[in-house]
Amino acid sequence: MSPANPHIIVQLRQLIYYHLDNGLLNNALFLAGRLHAYEPRSSDASYLLALCHLRLGQLKAAYDYSRNSGSRGTHLGCSYVFAQACLGLDRYVEGISAIERSQGHWGARNNWNKHSETKRQHLPDAAAVYCLKGKLWHAHNDPKKAVECYVEALKLNPFMWDAFLGLCDTGANVRIPNIFKMTPEMMAVLAASSNTDVSSLGIMDEAPAADVPLQAQSNIHIPNHSLPANDPFSVSTNRLNMDGSMNSSVYSLLAKLNCSTMNTTPVGGAPASVTMDTPTEAGVRNHAHFMMGDGAAAAVQPSMATEPPLAPMRKARTLQGLGMDFSIDGPPKMRSNSIRSKSRSKTDSEEGESTTLGRSATIAVNALDRKRTISGHAAQTASSSAASNASINDPLAPQQRRSVRLFNQIRPSSSKFSSSTSSIGIREGREVKKAKAISTKGRSGNTSTVGRVVSGNRKPLDGMDVDVKEPRPVSTAPGGPPSVIPKPAVNEKVKEYEGLQWLLDLFSRLGSGYFALTHYQCNDALQIFNSIAPAQRETPWVLAQMGRAYYEQAAYADAEKYFVRIRSMAPARLEDMEVYSTILWHLKNQVELAFLAHELVEVDRLSPQAWCAIGNSFSLQRDHDQALKCFRRAVQLDPKFAYAFTLQGHEHVANEEYDKALVSYRSAISAESRHYNAWYGLGKVYEKMGKYDVAEQHFRTAAAINPTNAVLVCCIGIALEKMKNPKAALLQYTRACELAPKSALSRFKKARVLMTLQEPNLALVELKVLKDIAPDDANVHFLLGRCYKMLRQKGSAIRHFTTALNLDPKAAQHIKEHMESLEDEDDDVDDDDQMS
Repeated sequence: MSPANPHIIVQLRQLIYYHLDNGLLNNALFLAGRLHAYEPRSSDASYLLALCHLRLGQLKAAYDYSRNSGSRGTHLGCSYVFAQACLGLDRYVEGISAIERSQGHWGARNNWNKHSETKRQHLPDAAAVYCLKGKLWHAHNDPKKAVECYVEALKLNPFMWDAFLGLCDTGANVRIPNIFKMTPEMMAVLAASSNTDVSSLGIMDEAPAADVPLQAQSNIHIPNHSLPANDPFSVSTNRLNMDGSMNSSVYSLLAKLNCSTMNTTPVGGAPASVTMDTPTEAGVRNHAHFMMGDGAAAAVQPSMATEPPLAPMRKARTLQGLGMDFSIDGPPKMRSNSIRSKSRSKTDSEEGESTTLGRSATIAVNALDRKRTISGHAAQTASSSAASNASINDPLAPQQRRSVRLFNQIRPSSSKFSSSTSSIGIREGREVKKAKAISTKGRSGNTSTVGRVVSGNRKPLDGMDVDVKEPRPVSTAPGGPPSVIPKPAVNEKVKEYEGLQWLLDLFSRLGSGYFALTHYQCNDALQIFNSIAPAQRETPWVLAQMGRAYYEQAAYADAEKYFVRIRSMAPARLEDMEVYSTILWHLKNQVELAFLAHELVEVDRLSPQAWCAIGNSFSLQRDHDQALKCFRRAVQLDPKFAYAFTLQGHEHVANEEYDKALVSYRSAISAESRHYNAWYGLGKVYEKMGKYDVAEQHFRTAAAINPTNAVLVCCIGIALEKMKNPKAALLQYTRACELAPKSALSRFKKARVLMTLQEPNLALVELKVLKDIAPDDANVHFLLGRCYKMLRQKGSAIRHFTTALNLDPKAAQHIKEHMESLEDEDDDVDDDDQMS
């Protein structure tokens, strides 16, 4: 067989990814089949073919094509697709084994911040694989290992929302601020992607807390990333190291030079003897931390902190009009409000960190005090002459302005200055680059140096060279302060960091609300969700969580309002609609429930939520058999839909089919172990079967999952009361009343137990509160009559017995018996007295 043509393979792979990215899955599958036929032994071809089958929902085909390389862990893509197929096919152990065998391929991968509109990473990174592994362990009923995988995924990528949801669903206790924050891994990626020292952005100030359980704690310092070795604008290593002492005016000059290579050529055609490269804007960004005014330069270049740098030297030139050799300044910024000291030297680290504004103000004042000649140069004074001599004798002293040296310096001193300049070639190179003229017009034929510049104390509109025949154009772009060039680079990184912080804060709020809801802290969840910005709060997902919070509190009317808004905002949404149908069932709203079921069937008749809504509609009409058929259809469509199993169990209980109800509830627990409704259903079935001890255990399990549910706590008390343990039952009823002060059932049960324990005064307090909560309940007034009977208050007892008789005429015989026995001294509480 002839060897495969690599160009054909590349073209087919490109076409497959093209169709996958555009959602043309059938086309991608067809092309993947051609690639696999052309290269049947290639793991890449098998991966693409399996990936296309997985995208199309053909799990078994994806499993088969990725099994050879995926199960052995020899190809990361095949292993990932194979594990995803195993998750859908309930072959969890095989998927976990494939992921673990391929760990060498994904353990060090981190694709965060590497995806954009023009580039992507086709293979998963460690965070994605950990998330998938956590799902496999979670489905395998090993929450401990699932939590470990979810935590690792969130460490690498805090935006892995799926991992966070899985972490909350396992019931793990986590600290949300320790998850949604900038991690050292993220800061390293940001620094590497932009060649920017992270410390220049100020983000290292937000060090991780010492008590963070999910983050590896260490003092991370991101080193400064230099320019690449093959950068055409890089002169030498010393050049890069010396840039740390460059003053901010250099960056302004670089902008004027337009990021071009300074290779000056005389008018006569002979090549210039001086050739120097000018760094690009990207090169300036590498030193953005020097422009932020912090001490990052001292950390990056320790040698620069121990020995102050020399003042910038000037390239010796020959002035045609005067015939003397002297040093000149680089071109100044052409804005009067941004004059910089180009003769300033950084004599110590403290002076290097001083503000530029203060220096500029001082120089501006000195410049205004000087008188000028007709040509625009400063007139000679005694102070300027002395300063010039001091500058010549002390190479570390600040350099005098060009006008002072022009009329006050002599040739031997200029030669001395030139000799000191030649002793530090790298400084000379830097300043030659600064002295590049903006325009080459007006140069003479024998000029071998760069273009002329105007005097540093000239105004922008007077920008004319002293010995150039034609006026020199004034540069108007780019104007502004000297630090305007590196600011875009730094500002972009600052804005990117601020954007990440905003996203992390949003994720933190959403995560905190969801975490509180999964732990049934409904009031906290509602408070957190209400604190979110309206634009994010008025979204279907957030509104659904708020509706669920009210539903868990049995505030069905309030919950309905949120789901009505969801229906108007997203009519095609199916998630959480089974909860909405149950809310309508509790509200006895048959019309709305039937309409909801009809709409959900139109959206997707193969969704379990639609069939749950239909089943609830039949249940509300007391057609339990039809409801059971609907719930069976729901679990056929999604065997992991725990709530459908629970509703099915409720219908079996209504039909008094307790054995079938137990099967349904256990199936729900198998699908979701933290589904407290199924544990509650098991407890109710065992209670009806007279197995109160078993019922108590299941009620306690449900209460452990949802400790804020007063009904579950009250059910524990009922089971204890049936087991002839009224004191223990009283504790549970008291706790239920604390959880839900307006719960009529909890107070009624508590008052009954108090009367059983011969505490009529305490019972009367509870009954008075209960009467305000349920004033038209016959059971409340009947129990009040019995309580007053125990307290020997016959008038009050007769009044409440009469009220109960009027509210419930069917219980007339029972009420009259107690009214006739008002003369009896002993009165025990009957166990069959229940509040309807």
